[in-house]
Amino acid sequence: ENVETLNALKPKTIVTTCPHCFHTLGNEYPQFGGNYTVRHHTQFIEELIKDRKLAVNGSGGAFTYHDPCYVGRHNGVFEEPRRLIAAAGAKLLETDRNRSNSFCCGAGGGQFWKEEEKGKERVSTERFRQLKQTGAKAVATGCPFCLKMLSDEAAKEPETSPEVLDIAEIVAGGLKRG
Repeated sequence: ENVETLNALKPKTIVTTCPHCFHTLGNEYPQFGGNYTVRHHTQFIEELIKDRKLAVNGSGGAFTYHDPCYVGRHNGVFEEPRRLIAAAGAKLLETDRNRSNSFCCGAGGGQFWKEEEKGKERVSTERFRQLKQTGAKAVATGCPFCLKMLSDEAAKEPETSPEVLDIAEIVAGGLKRG
């Protein structure tokens, strides 16, 4: 049904903030006759800046980037989000676990919708600690699920935690007006 609906609409490009939708629409729908140009929002925003359709003032500061699993490891989108951070005039502080070696936020394992199984600690707690250790003033990500998981961790220690933002929020905060 989804493929039929999309084929009837004949979209020029599909832009999604959801890494799972990005992966499914681009990699799985073709086997059902759904062949679309699918862009993750970090790719789309980076193209707008590169094509000078958006202009960004530098905001400065230091950011770290959490690679969402279905943007990075599963689809190889690593550079566009990092170029967005640079376009925002920020310094990028990488974790040891980045790009294809990134560490899951915990949501991809279903922890977004259910209680975690017993273990030493929550996956999101460990990932947030890794991000926090960079010393960055903010954590950027490109996934609403990662954003929620990491924001929940930041809320546990609001005085000492870096702010957690979608990369689009960072760009929006630095848009040149007029």
